[in-house]
Amino acid sequence: MSVAEIAESIKDRVAAGSFDSVVKFNCGDDGVLVVDNQTVSTEDQEADCTIGISLEDLQSIVAGELDPTGAFMQGKLQIEGDMSVAMKLGQVL
Repeated sequence: MSVAEIAESIKDRVAAGSFDSVVKFNCGDDGVLVVDNQTVSTEDQEADCTIGISLEDLQSIVAGELDPTGAFMQGKLQIEGDMSVAMKLGQVL
C-alpha cells in the first residue's frame, strides 16, 4: 500500500474527527502523509509534530494491527515536536 492509498483510506475517519493540529508522517523515500486538522494530503508541509515511521508500520497502525504507543516504545517511530499532538491523533486513527 502506498502513502497515497493510506491517505485515501483514513480520509473519512480524519474528516469525522475533531483533530485540530498538523501532524506529518515522514516515511522517508516512500513519501509523507500529512493530517492537517480534518484533511489528509501527501504534500509536504510544516507540522506541529513530525513522526518518522516506515511505510509498513504506518500501514499496520492505520489497520489497527500495531498500537501507536507500543510502536513508539519499540522504537518503530520517532516523534519530533509536540508529542501531545501525536497522542491526540492516535485517538482519531
